Amino acid sequence: MELKIAIDFDGTIVEHKYPEIGNVIPGSFEVLRELQAQGHKLILWTVRDGIDLQNAVDFCLENGVIFWAINESYPNEEFNKYISRKVDVDIFIDDRNIGGFLGWQKIREILIPDSPHIVKLEEPKVKKKTSFWKRKSKK
Repeated sequence: MELKIAIDFDGTIVEHKYPEIGNVIPGSFEVLRELQAQGHKLILWTVRDGIDLQNAVDFCLENGVIFWAINESYPNEEFNKYISRKVDVDIFIDDRNIGGFLGWQKIREILIPDSPHIVKLEEPKVKKKTSFWKRKSKK
């Protein structure tokens, strides 16, 4: 199923350094390229505008991510001041989510569960503890 996904820039793709461009958050471009390759429509949804927005778009392009739309629900959407500016998407990826940013590995696990890049970590083996009462009764 093809999804429309809105992605924030500062704090999500790169670390917060606005108006500069921060360091890349590990995994961001790899996961975005995977989503793009699967045919999902990626929308850059950011407060940046003007030259700061262009710098962000260019930075993403240099890292292999081309957005389907930028700060709009679909390419070349005509702005109407009487209609909400809330973008019409299936999913938002943002550092301001309740509970904070999930991280790109978790996003990959959720949106691309069959990705060959998912790192499955073994659960640590926990030694089963006996209760205090069982230990005391053995004496």
